[in-house]
Amino acid sequence: MAEQSAQREPILEVRDLVKHFPLNQGILFKRQVGAVKAVDGVSFDLYPGETLGIVGESGCGKSTVAKLLMNLEQPTSGTIRYKGEDITKLSGRALKAVRRNIQMVFQDPYTSLNPRMTVGDIIGEPFDIHPEVAPKGDRRRKVQELLDVVGLNIYEHPTHPYTQALLSAVPVPDPEAEGKRERIVLEGDVPSPANPPSAHTLRPATSRRSAARSSPPETGCPGPPPRACRPYGCRPVPGRQGSQAYGVKRC
Repeated sequence: MAEQSAQREPILEVRDLVKHFPLNQGILFKRQVGAVKAVDGVSFDLYPGETLGIVGESGCGKSTVAKLLMNLEQPTSGTIRYKGEDITKLSGRALKAVRRNIQMVFQDPYTSLNPRMTVGDIIGEPFDIHPEVAPKGDRRRKVQELLDVVGLNIYEHPTHPYTQALLSAVPVPDPEAEGKRERIVLEGDVPSPANPPSAHTLRPATSRRSAARSSPPETGCPGPPPRACRPYGCRPVPGRQGSQAYGVKRC
C-alpha cells in the first residue's frame, strides 16, 4: 500500500492543522485569557480510492477537523491542500467551485433536512447555490433525474386512489391552473384500528373511487404477477431488463 501511495499524488494533504478557539474575559473591554485547543497539529494524506476514519471521544476535535476541511472554519495555522491547492487561501467563486467536490454528510437527518421544504426543494437547493451546474430552466429536470436514479419518483403517475387524493390537495402557484384542475375529495372516515377492514386499511375512504376486488386485477407487469405487486400496478425500473424491469408501485 505504501509503494502504491508513493507512485500517486494525494487528493487531500493536511499538514500541522491547528484550530484554537480564544477564551475571552470582560464585557466592555475583552481580553483573551486562554484558548481551547480543539485541533492541535493534525497531519494526514488521503489518496484516490481510500477512506480515512478519524476516531476519538466526544469533544476531541473530529467535527472541527471536518469543518476546517470544508473551509467552514479558518485554521489558526497549518495547510489543507485539495488536489495540490491550499483551500484555506480561497474565497468567493474559487471556494464555491471547490465545495462542489468536498461535501459533508451529517449524522442526524432531523437537523439535515428542513421539514418546511419539499423533497424536490431540498434536492434543488444546491442548484440555486451553483447555478452554473444547472441553469434555472433546467433545474426541475435535473431534480427529476436524481429522483429517478435513487428510486424516489413516485408522484409522476400515482395509481393508488389515496395517493391521487393527497396529491390533488397540493396547491399550485398558478391561479388559472389551480381553478381548472380536479380536486379529489375522499369520503368516509379512517377505520378503527381495533376493527380494520379487509384489503388495505384505507379501503373505506378510497373504495368509491376504486372498488375493492376479490380477485387480483391486471398489474401491468410482464408475465406472472410478482408476489409483491399490489392491486394498483407496477412501474418501469430504469436500467433493468426482463422480469426485473418492473417494480412495485407504492403509495
